[in-house]
Amino acid sequence: MPRLDPIVRRAIRDSLPIFIPAIPFALVLGVAITESALPPAVGWSSNFLIFAGAAQLATVTLAATATWVTLVTTAAVINLRHVMYSTALAPRFGPQPRWFRWVGPYVLIDQVFALVSQRDDLDDDTWRRYFLACGFSFFIGWNITVTLGMLVGSEIPQSWRLGVAPAVMFVGMVVIGITNRPGIVAAIVGAGVTYLCLELPHNTGLLVGALAGVAAAFVAETMSVQRAVDEDPDEDPRLSVR
Repeated sequence: MPRLDPIVRRAIRDSLPIFIPAIPFALVLGVAITESALPPAVGWSSNFLIFAGAAQLATVTLAATATWVTLVTTAAVINLRHVMYSTALAPRFGPQPRWFRWVGPYVLIDQVFALVSQRDDLDDDTWRRYFLACGFSFFIGWNITVTLGMLVGSEIPQSWRLGVAPAVMFVGMVVIGITNRPGIVAAIVGAGVTYLCLELPHNTGLLVGALAGVAAAFVAETMSVQRAVDEDPDEDPRLSVR
């Protein structure tokens, strides 16, 4: 039996710890699909057509009261954070073959970005294989868990529902990204703002929290660089920020 490529094995090992916090969210989405005005098969197909938990949840829960224009607009607004992800990863995507530049973004979800953005040590070919292994590990796991939620939805505790499950998932993603002081600031501010904005409609609290975290990280980074310059004008400030 052929063995998996070592980088693929590494990607699967790295993905597992942050997929676990996504399990409650996936189960809740499965429940929401069964309770939605959409036919179950159509709701389930959002795993392939959208593959973005918050946007999927908004789509299936608004199906009975919103027009298709509203559904598309809501999903687009929720996923605006992916513009930031694309900008950050553009230097890694540029040298890649065209097929990957089409396929890769399909599985570029929050957790995958959190993992691949830290792998500057990999060459282009190895990074591509790591990216795809992470992305499709989440894609397969997400589809299995959402389907399980549809089948056993009545057994899922009410306490796991919309107020808690998304937050649990994002905690798992944020923790691995805390590697320096701006990262800590971003995590604290983003989590706090998201908590305060949980009541905003259509899960836009996640977007507000993400933007607040990015803004806070930018301010913290700027202050750290300025402090490094003040302490040692001859040292490269980018190397001083930790």
